[in-house]
Amino acid sequence: MHDLRKKALLESGKTMSRKARSRPDSKSATPITSPGHSPAGSRAPSRYASEDEGSSDSDFDDMMTMSTTSGASDHGDDDGTGRAWVDRVNARVSQIALGGRSGERKKISNQEREDMLKSYLHLARHYYTRSEIEAPMKDLVLGLVRAVKSGVSATERTLALKALAVTILTNPTNTVLDQYVTSLKSACEEDDAEEVKTAALYALAVAAMYGDGSTEAAEDMMQYMIEIIESDGHTVGAPDAADVVVAALRSWGFMAAHLEDLSDQSEQAMDAFVEQLDSTDAYVQTSAGNNIALLFESANEFEESSGEKMNFKYDPKRLAQQMREASRGSKSMSKRDRRHLKSDFNSIATGLERGKGPGYSTAGWAASNPHTGGNAVVSSHGGDVTEFGYRQTISVGKDKLTIDSWALSAKVDFLRTVLAGGFPTHLAKNEIVQEMI
Repeated sequence: MHDLRKKALLESGKTMSRKARSRPDSKSATPITSPGHSPAGSRAPSRYASEDEGSSDSDFDDMMTMSTTSGASDHGDDDGTGRAWVDRVNARVSQIALGGRSGERKKISNQEREDMLKSYLHLARHYYTRSEIEAPMKDLVLGLVRAVKSGVSATERTLALKALAVTILTNPTNTVLDQYVTSLKSACEEDDAEEVKTAALYALAVAAMYGDGSTEAAEDMMQYMIEIIESDGHTVGAPDAADVVVAALRSWGFMAAHLEDLSDQSEQAMDAFVEQLDSTDAYVQTSAGNNIALLFESANEFEESSGEKMNFKYDPKRLAQQMREASRGSKSMSKRDRRHLKSDFNSIATGLERGKGPGYSTAGWAASNPHTGGNAVVSSHGGDVTEFGYRQTISVGKDKLTIDSWALSAKVDFLRTVLAGGFPTHLAKNEIVQEMI
């Protein structure tokens, strides 16, 4: 069993880096081939507007769900048993697997292939399909990769990459990355469509964590993401493409959130993220800020557990001040982007100043009120107040889980992008997602 598969058994839910395992009491893990070092590219800030990656997927999910509940759809539970989706999944898996065989793709039209992938992606997101895909997993993955490599339209290639990421999250297997890392990187580096590059980055991150499972795979893939961030997308043929840079930032954060020691690449990563604070794209700026907060949080946790200190050349309070000043945005930004920048940067700045996680509210009421709860602290204005504290939560069944760390926030944000409207389903039924959270 690979290192990252054991994380559910660890109290922290995180695993050791290469440096940590080099100590006498550490164990080795299975290495994978390290990605080739990409040449440095332009340092110009990403400038194109970035939209929420999950928004279009959520719109599609809403449309598909309405179709599902109509009772007559190809995707619906129209047999009265509530299990018709199983037949739909089996049919789509068979079609995709068949498309992975030489000569078979030509028998299906481009539109039919897109519709097939849309249907499978929706089903894989909104139902827990592990039992259905476990046996045909090898052929299913091959069919999806073939669609990535040979898809005629960017839509087909993007859908195949998104479906691959959900498939691996549903049924992890430690052979996917080793077998298909070249194909996935080619999609990222050689495809002309930015949406394909973006989907490929998310698929690579999932494959590194759950299609291999070794810490080496995670660290190598994180380095790949850093090179994209440093070059503003130039290393993958997407110069100044904000969506691509955001995908690399979020993918790095997702993988980093699984590791307990980020010292191997913390200095290079911090430099890359601080530089992106000057980007003119709000989502690049805030994604970089989230990773900065994650690095400081990881450094504090590592020092507490090991006694070793990570010394950054950046003062977190100065970075917080920089973010507060930048949170006003520029006149060239849309109102939506300015609101996003202000909200996220204020949250990150508070976290850096106070050593807190995301969304921590310093607003509150007088602590002397016996009818209120919370943590009584001395406010900056003098006197005791009870701060509202953490306000961000996710529903887990009937319970609420508070998002109180940057690592948890990175995982949740990434999963919401990959799973879109199916995130609640996987949180309730997918053991991999439950262990991760």
